[in-house]
Amino acid sequence: MILGVVQMILKLALKSADSSGGSLVVVPDFVRRIDEVESFVKTKMTMIQVHVDAVDKKMESEVEGLRRELSDKIEENAGEVNHRFEKLDSKSEMLENKLGELGAVEFFSKEDLEKIFGDLMNVKGADNGDMKVSLDDIIMTTRDMLLKESQRLSRVDYALSSGGAMVVRHSEPFIIGKVRRWFRKISLTTVYRDSENMLKPSFGEPDQCFPLKGDSGFVKIRLRTTIIPEAITLEHVDKAVAYDRSSAPKNCRVYGWHQGYNADIAIETGKIFLMAEFSYDLQKSNAQTFNVLDSVGSGLVDTVRLDFTSNHGNPSHTCIYRLQVHGHESTSILMLAMQS
Repeated sequence: MILGVVQMILKLALKSADSSGGSLVVVPDFVRRIDEVESFVKTKMTMIQVHVDAVDKKMESEVEGLRRELSDKIEENAGEVNHRFEKLDSKSEMLENKLGELGAVEFFSKEDLEKIFGDLMNVKGADNGDMKVSLDDIIMTTRDMLLKESQRLSRVDYALSSGGAMVVRHSEPFIIGKVRRWFRKISLTTVYRDSENMLKPSFGEPDQCFPLKGDSGFVKIRLRTTIIPEAITLEHVDKAVAYDRSSAPKNCRVYGWHQGYNADIAIETGKIFLMAEFSYDLQKSNAQTFNVLDSVGSGLVDTVRLDFTSNHGNPSHTCIYRLQVHGHESTSILMLAMQS
């Protein structure tokens, strides 16, 4: 800019001389000073340019460093965010599993609640004519029901195959097709190996059963040992996983007797007595327990027979998912075992 000013002064001086018709006498010292100024200006301009270039490079370097730092922080935060999302996904999956387990729990049905309320009304009315039912009454009754259910689940099953029980006879099995590949005979007494399915935990899953032909039939079971019977539990497929449960047995009778382990299993020896008579209800739990009749008393049994005379509408077959026999061993039973 200074150089431009100097050049402008020279041009004005030359122009002034031309207009006056004379000649401009240039003082050598003045020209020298002009040259020095011009050289100084050029030097300063070069130094300024170098300084500007240095500042540009420094700014570019700093900007690049900030860009890298910002990129690193973004990547670091992205990794943390991804980690948190993974933890959230894991927790969501756990929550989904818990909700699935909760959905699989069989809570009281409407019929069960109506029965609880009806029983409470009857008890309250019979006691003092007071027909009001409080929340505490419902809680106490529900607690008693849950206690009874837990006691049922904790009972020993003497008809469990892994404990030594076995099916010794049954009515005609239900077989699909000409090739009998679903069942395999294990003896000449026409007991099929798959009949042991009814003496194993089925967990309420479909097809984990032993199907018998028709809507009536029987199953004869040798228990693991001699017991005094207390209750019978009959299971069918859970209603939450089956669209058709018409193959469930309906009207049933259970007989028991002491066969003796040295006797021929094909011949029913000993005094046979009725242990229980009941109807399996599809509206209740898939595992239903029935106490033995009071007339059984302390009778000893090592063999039971389940007879069903009807099912819930399936004309072709009836499925037995699991049969459990509950009871206890006594001192007299142990003495009898030692003598035999």
